[in-house]
Amino acid sequence: MSWGGLEMNQLKNALWMRERGNEVFVFGIVRSRTEVFCTENNLDFISILTHRKYYDFSAATRLRSLLKEKEIEHVIIRHVNDMSVCALAKFWGKSRFKLHYFMEMQLGVKKRNLLHTLRFGQLDTWSCPLEWLKTQVETMTKVNKNKIVLIPTATDTEQFSKTMSKDEARKLLNIETEKLLLGIAGRFDPQKGQLLLLRALANHAKSDVEVLFLGETTYNEGNSYFDELQDFILKNNLSTRIYFRPFRKDIEVFYKAIDAFVMASKAESIGMVTIESMASGTPVIGSNAGGTVELLENGNNGFLFTSEDPKALGEIIDAFAKNSTCFSANQLQESVSAFNKIKVLPLIENRLMYTAKK
Repeated sequence: MSWGGLEMNQLKNALWMRERGNEVFVFGIVRSRTEVFCTENNLDFISILTHRKYYDFSAATRLRSLLKEKEIEHVIIRHVNDMSVCALAKFWGKSRFKLHYFMEMQLGVKKRNLLHTLRFGQLDTWSCPLEWLKTQVETMTKVNKNKIVLIPTATDTEQFSKTMSKDEARKLLNIETEKLLLGIAGRFDPQKGQLLLLRALANHAKSDVEVLFLGETTYNEGNSYFDELQDFILKNNLSTRIYFRPFRKDIEVFYKAIDAFVMASKAESIGMVTIESMASGTPVIGSNAGGTVELLENGNNGFLFTSEDPKALGEIIDAFAKNSTCFSANQLQESVSAFNKIKVLPLIENRLMYTAKK
């Protein structure tokens, strides 16, 4: 029922794979945002019931029947909660479909016990978008290394490389300022670090720096964190320096409007917004943990600060304010060219064809 990066990436890829001539079905929960998206985009949607994370044999049986009925050859999952039911459907039904896990969340702990190994054994490929995640899988699981592949997460980089001036973008967002503007795009959630940026701004960053938040509260959850942000802004007299704007489909306008994107998460596994910002030619200030370090090439393509440290973030913001043109747009765009869907989608198809032959 969620509506975040996992769901959006899965559905964007479904559309793109259909555009390439593949027959695509989306399995999802009735009345979810996923179903709405599929209806709006004429994607074949198959409703399923919410299943338990582990050992839901009845759900696996139903899934196996649906896969057989639709003659589905490849099943792609992006959330670990779907792995058990799909693995059961494949094991118990002796089904011939190929099961592919596209990893977008890092491993928190080692998963080398017997149950995890048996479950992972039903996968035909475990796809990792970054080298550091591939290394995690190789060292923290017993997955057959021949099944672990490195495939970047597909992005429509052309969407973000469109020419648009900063003034034009800010006008579209109804923002009238010539000051340095930093931004975070995403749901209002403690994990995304909006409050961390506000703390850095209140205590350490220059007064001529402003912030743009683009997003909405987490779907199906409350507004407590958003309210906390508002309280902090009022108590620290930041109202004239903070802009809130709702999520928009033409998100490239957001990246063109800001001077730098702030990846303030504790440790983002991949960070699609980081890729999108760089594809837009907009610099990134990111925490030195997770996939952000690899994407910014240890600081060669962006600014890194100590994760969860508002003082460190404030110091980096001040340094960026003094030298905001140290990274060229062409340099940033070239560094994420491997994520271009034109390159990634054929790679996915070739990997699937290869495993099918196996």
